[in-house]
Amino acid sequence: MGWDAHRFASPWMFGLVVVLAPVVWAALRGAGQRRLRFSDVGLLAEATGGRSSVFRLVPLALRVAGLFLLIVALARPQGGSVTRDVQSEGVDIALVADTSGSMEAMDFTLGEERVTRLQVAKKVIRDFVEGRINDRIGLVVFGEEAIIQCPTTIDYGVLIGTLDAVEIGMAGDGTAIGSAIGEATSRLKDLPGKSKILILLTDGQNTTGLLDPVQAARAAASFGIRIYAIGVGTEGKAPFLVRTPFGKQMVYQEVELDEPMLKAAAQATGGRYWRADSSDKLAEIYEIIDELEKTKVQVKEFTDYHELFPFVLWPALLLLLLDAVLRATWLRTLP
Repeated sequence: MGWDAHRFASPWMFGLVVVLAPVVWAALRGAGQRRLRFSDVGLLAEATGGRSSVFRLVPLALRVAGLFLLIVALARPQGGSVTRDVQSEGVDIALVADTSGSMEAMDFTLGEERVTRLQVAKKVIRDFVEGRINDRIGLVVFGEEAIIQCPTTIDYGVLIGTLDAVEIGMAGDGTAIGSAIGEATSRLKDLPGKSKILILLTDGQNTTGLLDPVQAARAAASFGIRIYAIGVGTEGKAPFLVRTPFGKQMVYQEVELDEPMLKAAAQATGGRYWRADSSDKLAEIYEIIDELEKTKVQVKEFTDYHELFPFVLWPALLLLLLDAVLRATWLRTLP
C-alpha cells in the first residue's frame, strides 16, 4: 500500500526568515519616517496622485511575500509516494471448546448478570479472534464427539458467525478431550505456518472417545503443535439452572475437572496450563496467549521524492517582478 509524503530537503534555509524579519521592520519604519518629511500634505497628494499611504505599502508587501516564497523554494519542498511492503508470518490456531452439559454451570458473571460458562467462553474467544491479524484460525467443538465447527480461515467474520451458533450439547453430552485434540491436530498439521497452537478449553475430564488426551497431545507435539490448556470453573459444586415442578430453580452439582491430565497434555507439547475460576481470569488467560503468540510482521518502506520548488519559485519571481513594476510606475515613490 502507499500514500503521499512531503518534506523539505533543505529545511535549514528557513533560517533566512530571521534575516528577513529585521529588514521588513526597518522598511516599515523607514516608510513611516518618510511621511513625516512633507510639511505640506497637498504637495504629497499631488505628487502621488492622491493615493492613500496604504497603497504605498503594496510594493513592500509584494517584496516580503516574494522573498518568503523564495526562501521556501530554497528549502526545496519535495513530494513523494511512500510504498509499504507488509510481510506477515501468521500463526495457525485451533480453538477447541467444550460444549458438554457441564458448560451450562452458571458460576460465572458478565457484569452483574450470572451466565453460563459457555457464554463467557464464547465472548472471550470472540474478543481473542478480533484481536488477531493475518492468522489462520479454526474452531472445533466437542462433547461426546469432536466436530469441526469452522475450518481454519482468515475470514474472521465467518468464524465469529459459527462461534455465535455454538450451543450446549451440540456435540453430545460426554467429554471426549482426546478426540478433540486429535481432530484439531489433523487440521493443523499440514498448514504452512511455522507456529501452530491449539487452545483447549474444558471444564471436565475425559469420559469418552478412543484417544487418550496425553497420547493425543504427544502426537500433536510431533507435528510442532503447542497446546495451551484452560480449565474453567470455580472450586466445589457449581450452580445449574434446572426446570422443576415448581419452575426454574438453581441446583448445585459437582463438576470434576481433571487438572493433572490437562497439565500433562500441555507440558507434552511445550505449552502451558491455566485455571480460570472467573470471567476476568479467563479473559486474562486469552490475553496472555495473545501476547505469547504474536504474529510477526515485517514492514519495508520505499519513498520516491520529486522536486516541488518550481511551484513556489515562479510565484516568488512574479511577485518580485510585480513589485519592481509598481514601484517604477503607478506606485512610484519620491526620491
